[in-house]
Amino acid sequence: MDKFLLDNLTTTSWNYPFFIHPLQLPEITAADIHADVLRLDLLHPVVSGNKWFKLKGHLQKALPHSPSSLLTFGGAWSNHIIATAYAAQQTGIPSIGIIRGERPPLLSATLQSAAGYGMHLEFISRTAYAEKDSPAFQQDLTIRFPGAYIIPEGGAGIAGINGSGHILREIPATHYTHIFCAVGTGTMLLGLAAAASPGQEVLGIPVLKGMNDLSTINRDHPFAPPRLIPHYHFGGYARLSQELLDSMNRLYRDAGIPTDFVYTGKLFYGVLDMVRRHLFPAHSRLLIVHSGGLQGNRSLPPGTLDF
Repeated sequence: MDKFLLDNLTTTSWNYPFFIHPLQLPEITAADIHADVLRLDLLHPVVSGNKWFKLKGHLQKALPHSPSSLLTFGGAWSNHIIATAYAAQQTGIPSIGIIRGERPPLLSATLQSAAGYGMHLEFISRTAYAEKDSPAFQQDLTIRFPGAYIIPEGGAGIAGINGSGHILREIPATHYTHIFCAVGTGTMLLGLAAAASPGQEVLGIPVLKGMNDLSTINRDHPFAPPRLIPHYHFGGYARLSQELLDSMNRLYRDAGIPTDFVYTGKLFYGVLDMVRRHLFPAHSRLLIVHSGGLQGNRSLPPGTLDF
């Protein structure tokens, strides 16, 4: 079994300082602020970044009950799908992926890898996929796959939120005035907000069009609410432009940080644009959580990115 997964299923101890990298760019210096990057992309080659934190809670909940399989949901380039397939293989549990859309003639590199890890892929129409959280759909899954532990899309749910809160546990989190992350399901954003210290502001950069306020992730918690900055989605989920790709290449050349065009490329673009617009008080200390998931870049034509 993968030593990383084995060791960290039963512990919350991490060597986080190794993963905190100062972001030294001219616009940050000019704004008289400090910015660090929490490089969760360096955590593991497959279960990358925040995917492990969200999965860990679900695995800890599932494994004592010896489930017949781990069943989850995602699209053709889902980081969560490949992470779940790998984790299931390493823990000796069969896995099932309910995939959005009709089966293509050629599987994406992500789905090929997931199948290689032993995941059974079941493709359903986008209309059917939109109903995946309905009671009728969930009941049908329990009948068709008895004993399966069902993980919500993206590792969402209370287990995923609680696991995401562990991201801040082993770092000097009180050192920062602002904490940033990309937002898909909102699971990590809520976990960070729950774990943040009083007075810290947690901000999310949504990667989906129309995610303008917290009602879109349908959560109501007693902790200080995070804030969404909904202006950097570049047209919607997995949409991109040459401007975004250029900014990703520039960040890699100037700071050595690789990003993906679905999540973290938009995150860094948004944060740096806000810095250039002087939206943070002088002496602010920013923490940008790099949530990993670079494998989606394999969908781009070769040579598009410098890394």
